[in-house]
Amino acid sequence: MPYVEGQTVHDADAHVMELPGTIEQYIDPAWRERLAAKLRKKSDGFADEARALQADPQFRAGADEALLLRKNYQAMGAFDSADRPRAVDLLGFASQLVFSTAGLFLFTLEHGDDPDLAVEAARAHNRMMIDYCRVDRRLLPTAYVPLVDRARAVEVAREAIAMGAKGLMIPSRVPRGHAPSHADFDPLWALAQEAGLPILFHVGGELKTDPAYFNNGGPQVLDFHGGAENFTSVSFMSIPVAIWQTLPVLVFDGVFDRFPNLKFGAIELGAGWLPSLMQFMDSAALAFHREERIQKLSGKPSDILKRQFFATPYPHENVGWIIANGCEDIALFSSDYPHVEGGRNPLKRFNESLEGVSATARGKFFRDNFIALMGNGLAADLHEIPGLEAA
Repeated sequence: MPYVEGQTVHDADAHVMELPGTIEQYIDPAWRERLAAKLRKKSDGFADEARALQADPQFRAGADEALLLRKNYQAMGAFDSADRPRAVDLLGFASQLVFSTAGLFLFTLEHGDDPDLAVEAARAHNRMMIDYCRVDRRLLPTAYVPLVDRARAVEVAREAIAMGAKGLMIPSRVPRGHAPSHADFDPLWALAQEAGLPILFHVGGELKTDPAYFNNGGPQVLDFHGGAENFTSVSFMSIPVAIWQTLPVLVFDGVFDRFPNLKFGAIELGAGWLPSLMQFMDSAALAFHREERIQKLSGKPSDILKRQFFATPYPHENVGWIIANGCEDIALFSSDYPHVEGGRNPLKRFNESLEGVSATARGKFFRDNFIALMGNGLAADLHEIPGLEAA
């Protein structure tokens, strides 16, 4: 019996837990050592231990029952693509939009001293993602398009689309030296619009919290993993800072209007900040209405976002409030499978926050908004599970 029953649900955020050394296998050998020197390394033997555990008959025997209890590298299909279709069957999702995990670290290369490596690493990431997802049509691979090189961005995107990418991921943090709305990126937006594929932001590409904020004179605060290398309550607050700056630039500089059929999605960046951002952008448009670019806008910034932008609330956010405050056509369901941050029962947590929300709005959250975001990235026969209706 699947986790989801009685409704069609699309998962806007899922991950592959690629093992150490995996991305390096997909890069041109001439770049392999340079990439390996940049990537974070887990302890020696970690990959062998993870593979051995997933191959152990006794461990595998309990995999179905522990589907949502086992997280990260212990989860079914975490890194072995052959196991992922079974996981999707048990989850009951109509599709999963799949992102990397360790590969999100590649965002940092755009602000390093080797932009050529940033581009080549992105190409390797894309080969890895498409290779992992090719086992099942319900797995929708995302490709990473670095914006550090304005001329090569469209080349990376074109290659990824030709290989089978279903979404193009860019960092929410501003590229070094130029805006994400720079006119040189118009060929990238045009390519994505023509292909009917979305532009995606994902956590990992945001502006990080200044380390000085953690020096409060007391003991170091550990995250919920028990270490100091991940999110805490303070670092969590910086997640939307970059997207808060990037979205207005894309709207005010006319990218959304020049490409009115292009969809954008913010994944695992939360959405509680979005109603305020829409109001703030509308206020900016009113205050600076004499700017020629503002006068050229097709409507209020908030309405432009409602037309083309989507976001995944966190399961601990009040989704009902987010929807009621202008985001009925924006909010998306996500599980974050198999990451521990997604929790053991994301459907329950979201349903609790959706109490009192109309059936129409619930259907948009679990199904329809995802279909609108993905466009040609989601085959029509995957829109709905036969025999089930939207929530």
